[in-house]
Amino acid sequence: MQLLKEKKGERMRPSWDEYFMSIAETVKSRSTCHRRQVGAVIVKDKQILTTGYNGAPRGLKHCETVGCIRDELKIPSGQRHDLCRALHAEQNAIIQAAYSGISIKGADLYVTTQPCNLCAKMCINAGIKRIIFKGDYPDQFAIDLLNESEVILEKFDDEK
Repeated sequence: MQLLKEKKGERMRPSWDEYFMSIAETVKSRSTCHRRQVGAVIVKDKQILTTGYNGAPRGLKHCETVGCIRDELKIPSGQRHDLCRALHAEQNAIIQAAYSGISIKGADLYVTTQPCNLCAKMCINAGIKRIIFKGDYPDQFAIDLLNESEVILEKFDDEK
C-alpha cells in the first residue's frame, strides 16, 4: 500500500481508510499464528480505540512456541476454529475494549482479512457499524450474517 501519493509534484495524504488499514497491517506483524497473520483496528470518530492481532490468550504460550494443532491435524482454513489456540484479531480487539472499559458501539473495524462467522457475530453484538476488510476468507456464512445485520461490510480497495 502506498501511503503517500504524488499528484503533480505535491504530496497527498492517505485517506482515513488507507491510514487505518496501514495501521492494521502493522498490528498484524505481532501475530504468532503459523497459518495467517491478521491485524485489526477499532476506530470511532477517527480515533483508534483498540487494536488486536491473532495470538494466544494473555499469559499462555503462543503457537510459534507449542506448534499448531490444526496444522498437525491437516484442518483446512476456515474450519474447526474451536481447536485453535489463538484468538482472532477481531476478537482480541473487542476483548481489549471490554477489558479497558471502552465502548465500541458505533465504531468501525479495519481488519486485514474478512472476518469469520464467529467474529462477524461478535462484531454484530458489539455494535460495530462498519467493517472494512482487505483479504478474503473462506466463510460465506460470515458474509451472509453481516449482510443480514445492520453492519456495513466493505472490501478495502488499495488501488484507489
